Amino acid sequence: MLAVYIILGFLVLYLIFIYNSFVRLRNQVLNSFSGIDVQLKRRNDLIPNLVNAVKGYAMHEKQLLETLTKKRASLMNTLEEKDVKKVAKEDESLSGVLKSLFMVSENYPDLKANQNFLNLKRQLRRTEDQIAASRRIYNSNVAIFNSKIEVFPNNLLNKLLKFNKFDFYSIKESEVVKVDL
Repeated sequence: MLAVYIILGFLVLYLIFIYNSFVRLRNQVLNSFSGIDVQLKRRNDLIPNLVNAVKGYAMHEKQLLETLTKKRASLMNTLEEKDVKKVAKEDESLSGVLKSLFMVSENYPDLKANQNFLNLKRQLRRTEDQIAASRRIYNSNVAIFNSKIEVFPNNLLNKLLKFNKFDFYSIKESEVVKVDL
């Protein structure tokens, strides 16, 4: 009878250990998503300054600047939802417009030489690097968490605990903004 209690005690301790490990990993995933969130907001804070710097030089690019402003607002709204797939889609869309803006800026030598514009490009390049690093950290944590809940015997326990897999943060590599100085 004592052996049964010992086995049940170990089983309860094991369940507690697994549950706590699921919670810790889930929180790591959520924390790493907040890292992406912070960097995207930082980039979005730079965009109005970038638009103002470009506006004075590229007046006939008004449509592009309006599109950039709309995409920025759309991403900010999506960030509030905390839906990884929607955020990734909006991020990809905004990145495409930013790429177009930098391609257009090549046609304006005075703009390319403007110190404010160059400073904004430097800040944006650093932010894009940090966004990429945050995505890698998030996706790494998602892979660890998803694997943890799918491997045996954790997958059996997860049927009781009902932890859901997380989506990876994926965008087309061609849509990543390249900021050359």
